[in-house]
Amino acid sequence: MTTPTAPDNNADHKVSNFLRQIIEKDLEHGTYASRRWAGSPGDAAHHAAGQPDPAKIRTRFPPEPNGYLHVGHAKSICINFGLAKEYGGVCHLRFDDTNPEKEDTEYVNSIIDAVKWLGFDWAQLGQAAGSAAPYQASDYFDFMYRAAEALIEAGYAYVDEQSAEDMRANRGDFGKPGVDSPFRTRTVAENLARFREMRDGKLADGAAVLRAKIDMASPNINLRDPAIYRIRRATHHHTGDTWCIYPMYTFAHPIEDALEQITHSICTLEFEDQRPFYDWLMERLCECKLLAAPSPKQYEFARLNLTYVITSKRKLAQLVNEGKVSGWDDPRMPTIAGLRRRGYTPESLRLFADRIGVTKSDSWIDYSTLEGCLREDLENKAHRGMAVLDPVKLVLSNWAEAFGSDGHTEACTQPALPHSAVAEGQTPPADRTFLIGKEVWIEREDFEEVPPKGYKRLFPGNVVRLKGGYVIECTGCARDAAGRVTEVHAKVIPGTKSGTAGADSVKAKAAITWVSVADGVQAEVRLYDRLFAEAHPDAGGKDFLLSLNPDSLKVVTAYVEPSLAGAQPDQKFQFERFGYFVADRLDHVAGAKPVFNRVTGLKDSWGK
Repeated sequence: MTTPTAPDNNADHKVSNFLRQIIEKDLEHGTYASRRWAGSPGDAAHHAAGQPDPAKIRTRFPPEPNGYLHVGHAKSICINFGLAKEYGGVCHLRFDDTNPEKEDTEYVNSIIDAVKWLGFDWAQLGQAAGSAAPYQASDYFDFMYRAAEALIEAGYAYVDEQSAEDMRANRGDFGKPGVDSPFRTRTVAENLARFREMRDGKLADGAAVLRAKIDMASPNINLRDPAIYRIRRATHHHTGDTWCIYPMYTFAHPIEDALEQITHSICTLEFEDQRPFYDWLMERLCECKLLAAPSPKQYEFARLNLTYVITSKRKLAQLVNEGKVSGWDDPRMPTIAGLRRRGYTPESLRLFADRIGVTKSDSWIDYSTLEGCLREDLENKAHRGMAVLDPVKLVLSNWAEAFGSDGHTEACTQPALPHSAVAEGQTPPADRTFLIGKEVWIEREDFEEVPPKGYKRLFPGNVVRLKGGYVIECTGCARDAAGRVTEVHAKVIPGTKSGTAGADSVKAKAAITWVSVADGVQAEVRLYDRLFAEAHPDAGGKDFLLSLNPDSLKVVTAYVEPSLAGAQPDQKFQFERFGYFVADRLDHVAGAKPVFNRVTGLKDSWGK
């Protein structure tokens, strides 16, 4: 969990929202001021022996380890950890690992990595950052079982042995009340005995469930005697085969919050209908003296709906399992691991979460908002560099005449960052240095033998500048038998090199990017785009696979200047004129195997 801190003194600039208003009201009224904290999760007696809680509030981020976290989880992480920091509290990282059939340690490790990468920590008070282990719901299984028996003894739970079909039919619907189970009137002794047989493995999977006894006529179907324990013979990644019964999520989650002394249990709107059961369970367990008041309270906010993205774990797993993407960290995936490999920064995701805000109303956020936050973050960070993605050779035919030999090369320099991007008082990074010689690589689209109207780049007779180098005049081209341009020909104009006294002696109509044949390095460049071609790929229950963008990945062999070839994995750059790119954190090898991923263009051009 995060270490308790003083309230964020910079909170004045924060935009108010309903969660901040709730927390501020609770702090003003001292709603949780009487709480005690024993240093670890536990029941009422455990915390009663502890000290007054040093954390003004406690929030939690409780993912189920059944997949990789996605951009929607990033929003939740920023909300929960951010509010805890802002109001002098702590945020717990907890794994809701109550479903052993779908969970795996791979997902546990990926979640820990994602939360840390986003810049958050859950260290206990007095512990060094990164030293604390996350909490796990499975560590509370003993207490959950004890709580279940307490509910049975108090007449609030019973073992039901109806078939799943009968239970479903007897539950009723929104227009019809439910029907009491024939097992609902069992005695406490009968229910305890049968529940213990469930625990001891004497009943088959699906033969019985433990249900809360609430109200089968409730207008809220979630209160019609919900199941709270089921039989499931499955090896758990943490507890092994200790248990053959497991608590249902809706039962386990409130208990986890209470044991951890959570004050504000913040979740998404799909859990709103479950809040009455959350409150019912907390009240019953306080009555049984297992938990102490004040209980945690649940609050719901609108989940992130992002265009051109799906966030269903089941559908994301389908993309991985069917080979539509290369894995959970494929740079086209909306997972945090995928966004990280694509080149997104923690700062850009935190900015995005802050910018879209927190509301109780569902709405759609355009994907361009996410990309805009990344551009804003990288604009003054990403070093510039030149790359040629669709190369054709440019030959300067008079090079030897101008400089004495065809093998002559000269050093050129350009700033790694524009002067406007360097903060006042900071030392600018060293300039990039690269060579220019008789042959350079240019973009194929920078030459037209018959130029369209308004075209200002290379065509016979036109003058342009090689950015950072010399002004040149185009003289023509060579073509192969199929008519494809194989070389562009030009003449260098001596004395016009950038940074020299004669740089402005010849007026050039345009400047183009280039990479010298002499020191340019071949690189693999992966041109990633949106994974889906439609803004709402799974709207109306349609097959989302039909919306896959066939152009979401193009791989090209490019040439890059030396400063780019020496990049370290995960280092971000702005390829001049093309956008932002990152050295792939897995496949890129500095100086030996350059591999770059396109993060985003310089501006939003989707569909234009």
